[in-house]
Amino acid sequence: MRVVESEKDLERLNPFVIVGAGGGGEKFATLPTVEAVAMVDDDPRKEGTVVAGLKVTRDLDSAMEKAESVAIMLPKGAEHRALEVAVLAINRGLNVVTSFRSLPLSEHPALVRLAEERGVEIMELSDRLDVVKEVAGDAPEKCTEVVPKKDEPETDVPTVFVGGTSQECGKRTTTFALAEGLEELGFEAATVGTGEFAALRADVGFRAGSLCVMDVASAVAHAVDHVAKVKDPDVIVVEGQSSLTERGNPHPRPLYMGILLGSSPDSVVVCHRPNHPFREPRGVVDEIRAIRSVEPGVEVAAVSVNPRNLDEPFEDYAKRIENRVWRELGRCVPVVDPRRDPVALAEAVADTLDL
Repeated sequence: MRVVESEKDLERLNPFVIVGAGGGGEKFATLPTVEAVAMVDDDPRKEGTVVAGLKVTRDLDSAMEKAESVAIMLPKGAEHRALEVAVLAINRGLNVVTSFRSLPLSEHPALVRLAEERGVEIMELSDRLDVVKEVAGDAPEKCTEVVPKKDEPETDVPTVFVGGTSQECGKRTTTFALAEGLEELGFEAATVGTGEFAALRADVGFRAGSLCVMDVASAVAHAVDHVAKVKDPDVIVVEGQSSLTERGNPHPRPLYMGILLGSSPDSVVVCHRPNHPFREPRGVVDEIRAIRSVEPGVEVAAVSVNPRNLDEPFEDYAKRIENRVWRELGRCVPVVDPRRDPVALAEAVADTLDL
């Protein structure tokens, strides 16, 4: 077994049958060194469509007659089918190129031995974590993208995303204050915690930052559906992490984005900590703009202020933020202290959700 290190490694294996008429299959077919003669997919909805100039067929046996090699570009989760195709191809004397996503060869040494016995090559399109280790000094031992894909929650229960302008600005506090306020108004609220501290209290919780960035949105979407099924709430509140706009700390931004997309919210609360002692937030309006660029139809329900470092009366500061948000959105958005008035926070959210 060899890792495909360059496009030239593929040239001598031409021509190819490509199994998997999705994004990976299309990309493989359009590599400049690849001659693709057939595109195969088991999905009847794809049969007869054209991908990379090839008409998609479900007839793998006939397609193999035209080729010297098979490229298996199936999505993650299709490992069983990928293994079937690889064994069939090897037994027919064809070379195999597989993706680490659908058939990691390190986990299938028997398949590598079978290829050696049959005198064919088997190669893997790798995630090249060895390169990451070389340039960065460390890397995971293997790909950690494992969560089954879910584009968005399936539940119809209204969902609120609690975002913010920086780390340590009050998202966890606001998440639980909002849930408590909603309960006081007579609504059943469920919480999804995405940090290790919120996970200690939330109805369902985990540290989203421990996941591969490719898995964050799916994990959150699964969590939203899970808590909707288990608790049957009126509202689901999802805790965000970090910020889309904070200066000086870009590393968690993809995490925030994943949680936002995975929650697919109907409403958002933006948290802010004025005079933050060790973060550099750009501010409430910048964060609102960033959130709405990702989720254009989402309603901004409230601004939740952590007053720990505030150096002026809360009411004066709140009025100034209300005016700034008014100029941005053209409507009044309440600015609240979640500890002092969780019910006002909940009322603002309930208004945007028409509860």
